[in-house]
Amino acid sequence: MSRRLEKCMTLSDTKLSPPNQLANLLAGDLEEVNKLIQSYMESDYAPRIPEVTTHLVSAGGKRLRPILTLAAARMCGYQGSFHIHLAASVELIHTATLLHDDVVDESTRRRGKPTANLLWDNQSSVLVGDYLFSRAFQLMVKTKNLHILDILANASATIAEGEILQLTASKDIATTEDIYFKVIRGKTAALFAAAMEVGAVVADQDEKITEALREYGDALGITFQIVDDLLDYLGTEAIGKNIGDDFREQKLTLPVIKAISVATQSEQIFWKKCIGKGEQTDSDLKNALTIMSKHNSLELTRQQALSWSKKAKLALTQVPDSNLKKMLLDLADYVIERIN
Repeated sequence: MSRRLEKCMTLSDTKLSPPNQLANLLAGDLEEVNKLIQSYMESDYAPRIPEVTTHLVSAGGKRLRPILTLAAARMCGYQGSFHIHLAASVELIHTATLLHDDVVDESTRRRGKPTANLLWDNQSSVLVGDYLFSRAFQLMVKTKNLHILDILANASATIAEGEILQLTASKDIATTEDIYFKVIRGKTAALFAAAMEVGAVVADQDEKITEALREYGDALGITFQIVDDLLDYLGTEAIGKNIGDDFREQKLTLPVIKAISVATQSEQIFWKKCIGKGEQTDSDLKNALTIMSKHNSLELTRQQALSWSKKAKLALTQVPDSNLKKMLLDLADYVIERIN
């Protein structure tokens, strides 16, 4: 779920990047969120829980999703403390999905470090992920707001649907762009959208602004995932993952789907062999890149990411101007800059 891009966002810049600007502006709230997350990752009865969660947290991450919740709440003038609970809840949901994803994908590395399922076992990763989901819902309940519970419960269900759809579509070269977007809207964009929406709802913001922030989160999440998929073919080793990992793992991401949709008969045979059957040689990644270049599928994917970034910024036209709004606009541009 887009961890390569978050790895990019940890790289030092001569000028503070938009994610770091947001983190600095919201530093006080973010510190409270981190303390709350840490306390909810502990267990008096099962020491394996803090072992696994401490390992995952120590691998890094920019807390982007909880930052979005904090930013939305502050933009809407919220003066209470429940935005801290909601931001922590969003991050716990995200962390739980990472643990589950690594089991499903049989991953061995995350953010440059061994995954929990490799260091411990699949059972521990799944069960600790379940524990974190439960703890996330305990935090939601403290708001005593059924609308917020509805938003985050629906997001959690949508994430699972997206992951299951991806699993069923995996390695099927007949997968369409429509299915791809259903997958990424579920597994990535749903939590971005919910993170923004609950920040507005807890502040009792009107429906117009709340919907605008939700739409921003949805479009930003889609942009985020498309860019992440492009980085697998266009990035550098600094992003924390070997180039071509998606190809080797037979993942049907947007650049490949675009190339397959216009493939010649011989290219169809190539994609079926490499993606459908997983029969790959050392030269096949280079051949895949040549085919994608021939059909301009990488550039077409980049243009689609740019379009979604513009949709994210357009959504914010409904929101009054502020320093936070400017940072969110810059964030939408920043995601795209990584592939320009």
